[in-house]
Amino acid sequence: MQYETDLSVDERCAETVLECAKIIGRAPEPKQTIEAILGLIADRLRLEKGRVLLHDDVADGLRIRFNHGLSDDELKRGSYSIGEGITGRVMSTGQLAIVPDIDADPTYLGRVSARETLPAGKVAYIAVPILQHDNVIGVLAAHPRHPDTSKLKKSLYVMQVCGAMIGQVLQIEGLVKQRTASLASECEELKESLRSAGQVYGILGQSDPLRQAVGKALRASKSSATVLMVGESGCGKERFARMIHLASNRRDSPFVCINCAAIPQELLESELFGHEKGSFTGATASRTGKFEQANRGTLFLDEIGDMSVDLQAKLLRALQEKKVTRLGGTAEIDTDVRIVAATNCDLEEAVKQGRFRLDLYFRLNVLQIHLPPLRERTGDIKLLALYFLNRENQRYCRNTSLTAKALDRLASYNWPGNVRQLENVIERAVIMLDSDRILAEDIDGIMEQEPDIGVDKLPRQLVPAMLNGNGGAGQTNWDGAARPYQRVSDDDREAIETALRKARGNKTQAAKVLGLSSRQLQYRLEKLGIA
Repeated sequence: MQYETDLSVDERCAETVLECAKIIGRAPEPKQTIEAILGLIADRLRLEKGRVLLHDDVADGLRIRFNHGLSDDELKRGSYSIGEGITGRVMSTGQLAIVPDIDADPTYLGRVSARETLPAGKVAYIAVPILQHDNVIGVLAAHPRHPDTSKLKKSLYVMQVCGAMIGQVLQIEGLVKQRTASLASECEELKESLRSAGQVYGILGQSDPLRQAVGKALRASKSSATVLMVGESGCGKERFARMIHLASNRRDSPFVCINCAAIPQELLESELFGHEKGSFTGATASRTGKFEQANRGTLFLDEIGDMSVDLQAKLLRALQEKKVTRLGGTAEIDTDVRIVAATNCDLEEAVKQGRFRLDLYFRLNVLQIHLPPLRERTGDIKLLALYFLNRENQRYCRNTSLTAKALDRLASYNWPGNVRQLENVIERAVIMLDSDRILAEDIDGIMEQEPDIGVDKLPRQLVPAMLNGNGGAGQTNWDGAARPYQRVSDDDREAIETALRKARGNKTQAAKVLGLSSRQLQYRLEKLGIA
């Protein structure tokens, strides 16, 4: 070999140690690093069948973990009890072992490599401990192909240096695994925290009232029982309903929602149950209702308290029998629908006044979830404000920020309109302010323009109408009379088209200009045939 003729033994040993250091510096992971070192000492110093044996916690002994030049059968045989043979003794005592002639040493077991697989003549064996902080963690061993005593001692020195290097590599591997496990644990805790807070379903907040509501919703999702959500307008009832659907085993089936307050009562029955062709003027084709559309999925009935008593009876029948009949039809259609209902009215009071059926109330009120108003969610206001700010910055290509005092000012407000009102205030700030920094004074100016109206300040006869978010589109008398909704007429077309042009086709913005909810605008667009 070139190394034997051109370089002295000392030079080859020094070069080998240097190359080992380079391998450690560039190898990507422990297995490649250690096995590259074993290959290097085999090539440069003729230390063959190199192996690294580490403690096996399961077998409570030594097993070969890394090697160079061993067959699969040799690897299978490479296990020792602590103290067994030369290898086991090095592990137990931490002392070096050098055997000039394995045939002459009765303590050499020859377990890994059969004698006939080794070169003829004298075959040596060297084993050195692998240390970490003065503790023996394994053994580095190899067969030198030269029996010369002086060369064996120099090979032993190189083996010691390599053993120390391998010990460092294994220590780093252990630290990396420990840190990785710690990060994985922290990541899992964070994921679990996000799940428990409902953020994975788009519900932001960490306050105890919100966590309790989310916990109830997630528990409710594991069943098919009807859920009734109660809370003020703007608390996110539809988002909670979607969370219940997505967390349930119905997640792959449709989620269908309908606002019972946004559709005239004479059309609501058709929307829910569908109709047959010719069943009423304008019914030019058969149409499926929301129950059929939500089959095997979830149907969200928002503002259920605004449904007429006559329609409540038909809804109760559909819930009890799991069958619906289209308007103008006779055939009963089987449905498998999970109902989530929501209201911001006091249904118990409505039952007492005869505006809501007691049997339907009990049918809906299997699992009740109270959604807390924003003023009760301490600490969530700032989080939501920053979320809405980021979203509006992206929407309007702005780079605005809220100062700490501005956030404090937002957190101190009562928010009668809840999350929806906070969302609108942030959007208004991003659109209207010229500065990229939103100050506390800016918030004060915007809040002065907010109407100082709360539920407790409204006339009694207007409370249900305002609670369901119609913005005055119609009024529900407290005595239970049917809501005289404004009908959709062709006269509305010009105003809607103008609003859409000003909003550049953004329906959400157009709805705000018109004083309508998004669902109310969509209903009018469909009725007027506006694309």
